[in-house]
Amino acid sequence: MKVRWLITREIGAPNFAMRLFEMETGGHSPLHNHPWEHEVFILEGEGVVVGADGERRFKPGDVIFVPPNEKHQFRNDGNKTVKFLCLVPHHNKSQ
Repeated sequence: MKVRWLITREIGAPNFAMRLFEMETGGHSPLHNHPWEHEVFILEGEGVVVGADGERRFKPGDVIFVPPNEKHQFRNDGNKTVKFLCLVPHHNKSQ
Protein backbone atom coordinates (compact mmCIF):
# COMPACT_ATOMS: atom_id res chain seq x y z
CA MET A 1 0.00 0.00 0.00
CA LYS A 2 1.28 3.45 -0.91
CA VAL A 3 0.61 6.52 1.24
CA ARG A 4 1.27 10.07 0.08
CA TRP A 5 0.92 12.95 2.55
CA LEU A 6 -0.86 15.77 0.68
CA ILE A 7 -1.53 18.31 3.43
CA THR A 8 0.58 18.57 6.59
CA ARG A 9 1.78 21.07 9.16
CA GLU A 10 4.76 21.73 6.89
CA ILE A 11 2.51 23.62 4.48
CA GLY A 12 0.65 25.45 7.22
CA ALA A 13 -2.27 23.16 8.13
CA PRO A 14 -2.52 23.55 11.92
CA ASN A 15 -5.16 20.91 12.73
CA PHE A 16 -5.55 18.16 10.12
CA ALA A 17 -3.52 16.10 7.67
CA MET A 18 -4.75 14.69 4.34
CA ARG A 19 -3.30 11.50 2.89
CA LEU A 20 -3.82 9.68 -0.40
CA PHE A 21 -3.81 5.88 -0.14
CA GLU A 22 -3.35 3.52 -3.07
CA MET A 23 -4.06 -0.16 -2.42
CA GLU A 24 -3.47 -2.82 -5.08
CA THR A 25 -5.91 -5.67 -5.68
CA GLY A 26 -5.74 -8.08 -2.75
CA GLY A 27 -4.08 -5.47 -0.54
CA HIS A 28 -5.23 -4.41 2.92
CA SER A 29 -4.34 -2.25 5.86
CA PRO A 30 -3.63 -3.93 9.19
CA LEU A 31 -6.56 -4.37 11.59
CA HIS A 32 -5.70 -1.65 14.10
CA ASN A 33 -6.99 1.17 16.27
CA HIS A 34 -5.71 4.47 17.63
CA PRO A 35 -7.07 7.45 19.58
CA TRP A 36 -7.83 9.64 16.55
CA GLU A 37 -10.64 9.54 13.99
CA HIS A 38 -10.51 9.13 10.20
CA GLU A 39 -12.62 10.80 7.54
CA VAL A 40 -12.30 8.86 4.27
CA PHE A 41 -13.48 9.61 0.71
CA ILE A 42 -13.25 6.76 -1.82
CA LEU A 43 -11.91 7.97 -5.21
CA GLU A 44 -11.46 4.73 -7.17
CA GLY A 45 -11.98 1.00 -6.78
CA GLU A 46 -14.14 -1.15 -4.56
CA GLY A 47 -13.57 -3.07 -1.37
CA VAL A 48 -14.52 -3.64 2.23
CA VAL A 49 -14.01 -1.64 5.40
CA VAL A 50 -14.08 -3.61 8.64
CA GLY A 51 -15.23 -1.79 11.76
CA ALA A 52 -17.17 -2.21 14.99
CA ASP A 53 -20.36 -2.91 13.01
CA GLY A 54 -18.76 -5.65 10.91
CA GLU A 55 -17.92 -5.42 7.21
CA ARG A 56 -19.27 -2.82 4.83
CA ARG A 57 -18.67 -2.54 1.09
CA PHE A 58 -17.39 0.70 -0.41
CA LYS A 59 -17.23 2.15 -3.93
CA PRO A 60 -16.17 5.46 -5.53
CA GLY A 61 -17.98 8.43 -4.00
CA ASP A 62 -18.57 6.77 -0.62
CA VAL A 63 -17.57 8.51 2.59
CA ILE A 64 -16.48 6.58 5.67
CA PHE A 65 -16.11 7.81 9.24
CA VAL A 66 -13.92 5.77 11.59
CA PRO A 67 -14.38 6.90 15.23
CA PRO A 68 -11.45 7.19 17.64
CA ASN A 69 -10.31 3.88 19.18
CA GLU A 70 -12.40 1.73 16.79
CA LYS A 71 -10.59 -1.27 15.31
CA HIS A 72 -10.68 -0.95 11.53
CA GLN A 73 -9.22 -2.30 8.33
CA PHE A 74 -9.53 -1.46 4.62
CA ARG A 75 -9.37 -4.32 2.09
CA ASN A 76 -9.25 -4.26 -1.69
CA ASP A 77 -11.17 -7.30 -2.89
CA GLY A 78 -11.96 -5.73 -6.26
CA ASN A 79 -10.20 -5.98 -9.61
CA LYS A 80 -8.50 -2.54 -9.69
CA THR A 81 -6.45 -0.31 -7.44
CA VAL A 82 -8.37 1.37 -4.62
CA LYS A 83 -7.57 5.04 -4.08
CA PHE A 84 -8.94 7.05 -1.17
CA LEU A 85 -8.34 10.29 0.67
CA CYS A 86 -8.00 10.03 4.43
CA LEU A 87 -8.13 13.01 6.79
CA VAL A 88 -6.83 12.72 10.34
CA PRO A 89 -6.16 15.25 13.09
CA HIS A 90 -2.47 15.83 13.70
CA HIS A 91 -1.42 13.28 16.29
CA ASN A 92 2.31 13.87 16.41
CA LYS A 93 4.72 16.72 15.82
CA SER A 94 6.01 15.48 12.44
CA GLN A 95 2.69 15.78 10.58
